[in-house]
Amino acid sequence: MAEDVGGAEPQAGLSRERVLREAMRLADEHGMDALSMRRLGSVLGAGAMSLYHYVANKEELLDGMVDLVFAEIELPISEGDWREVMRQQLASARDVLVRHPWAVSLMESRTNAGPAGLQYREAVTACLRRAGFSIEMTVHANWLLNSCLYGYVLQEVSLPFATAEDLAEMADEVYLPLLTPDRYPFMFETASTLLSGGYDHTAEFAFGLDVVLEALERQRVRSAGRD
Repeated sequence: MAEDVGGAEPQAGLSRERVLREAMRLADEHGMDALSMRRLGSVLGAGAMSLYHYVANKEELLDGMVDLVFAEIELPISEGDWREVMRQQLASARDVLVRHPWAVSLMESRTNAGPAGLQYREAVTACLRRAGFSIEMTVHANWLLNSCLYGYVLQEVSLPFATAEDLAEMADEVYLPLLTPDRYPFMFETASTLLSGGYDHTAEFAFGLDVVLEALERQRVRSAGRD
């Protein structure tokens, strides 16, 4: 519940959009633990009480932040092969969530969905239904694709390296010395082979997504054949 704002007046130059954007910036740079109404007000040059003219409480602030994240994701179009459409949409979602890693755990937990979140879910559902998925299979596909997306992003943002070059350097200095060939022959073989070929971990999302999409396509065709 919001604190009593008493006679506090809106701060000149503030708006709901600015409050939400600054909250997102704080979360992006410092994580959700660093986000409080007091700190947000300080960064904006306003008292915490002034913020309650734009968001009723912390929960409404989070709802608004999550909806702005949804608004950054490319919506699936209704034309073309559904797999390619969803591949592009999920690639966009992955890029957005890597920029805003704090949002991963909040995307499906908010009970007050905003307009961008509702539009996003409607577009995804429409893409799958128009592709021929039954209502039940659409739900299955949604759960599976979201699991693939969120699971990958959670893993990616927790890695101690960001690029293929970072990984190669860390492997030479840290990982490979631990993988003695006599004790860990298969791990040593895998790591040394991949790294010698310039392995890029970011390609794993596309690989996993292709596997999931092809499996769903087989399910779609099989279900259509039973109708």
